[in-house]
This record gives sequence, structure tokens and C-alpha cells, in this order.
Amino acid sequence: MSLVRMIARPMLASIFVVQGAQRLRDPEPGLAAATTFADRFGPTLQKRAPQLPTDPKTLVRLNAGVQIGAGLALATGRVPRLASVALLASLVPTTWAGHPFWTIEDPDLRNAQRVQALKNVGLAGGLLLASVDTEGKPGLSWRARRAAKDAKRATKTAKREAKLAAKATAGQAKAGLRSVQHRVTS
Repeated sequence: MSLVRMIARPMLASIFVVQGAQRLRDPEPGLAAATTFADRFGPTLQKRAPQLPTDPKTLVRLNAGVQIGAGLALATGRVPRLASVALLASLVPTTWAGHPFWTIEDPDLRNAQRVQALKNVGLAGGLLLASVDTEGKPGLSWRARRAAKDAKRATKTAKREAKLAAKATAGQAKAGLRSVQHRVTS
């Protein structure tokens, strides 16, 4: 791992770990936003995945747990790409429900919420970058293209070798047939 990654990952993850721990201990400040989210998306969640909770307090704690776990995984470099995607998935509903600046009339409060939403958009950008960071190693798509190219090359080689073997076998068969005909006629 490079020095930049070793420093940047914990920096990016720190807000999620700290805020997640705070919300896990005290979910009350996040209940209003979670209630808004549950009211808006709860029925859809229940239809598509009935096992998922829709209770606001449980949603706050579940989100906090994801943020702590994925934040620690990102900070320590354990499955950082997966951790980044998990954090991004937890950040989207948190931002939508927690900072709805478009619904606020007071200009000062609207601006404060817009700043918080834009901060989260910036974090989302960092998480997107972290989710595609392969640490200089080939990514999955490159490896898949390379495997397909290698398989195509191996198929062409096998086809060429099969044709040569078939020609050689045909030549040997002709030579054997001539030999048998020569013995029969003599």
C-alpha cells in the first residue's frame, strides 16, 4: 500500500467511524431524518424485502453499524473497495433524509443544510474514487478482457494445431494406403 493510500483511507473513513459510533450510542438526533426516510421508503422496502426493518431507531442504528464497520474496514485497508461502496450506500439515504435543504424556507438554515449536503457529495466523490482504486493492480474488467483475449488466442492455436494434426494424419493414412496397395499389386 502506498503512503498516500495509507494516510488517505483513514482520513476518509474517520467521519463515518466517529459519527457512526455517536449515532449507535445515541440514535435520538437521527430519528427525525430516519422517520422521514421510513415514511417515504418504508412501504417500498416492506414490499421488496420484508425482512428489512423500517423502525426509525433501528434504521439509525443499522446505518451507524454499517458506517462503523465499513469505515474501519476502509481505514485499515481491509476490502477497501467493498467498504467504500457500503459507505456510499449508507451516505445516500443519510444525505437525502438528513439534509433536505430544498424543503427549508429560512435562508440561513437552508444554506447550512446545503453546505452539509455538498460536504456529503464531496465524501461520496472520495468514496467513488476509493471504490475503483485497484492500488495499481489490474482491475476486474481488465482481467476479464485479458482472460477473454487469452482464451481466444488459445482457441485459435488449438484450431491451427488440430488442422495440422489432421493433415499429418491424412498424409500418414495416404502413405499407409499406398503401401498397402503396392504390396497387394506386387
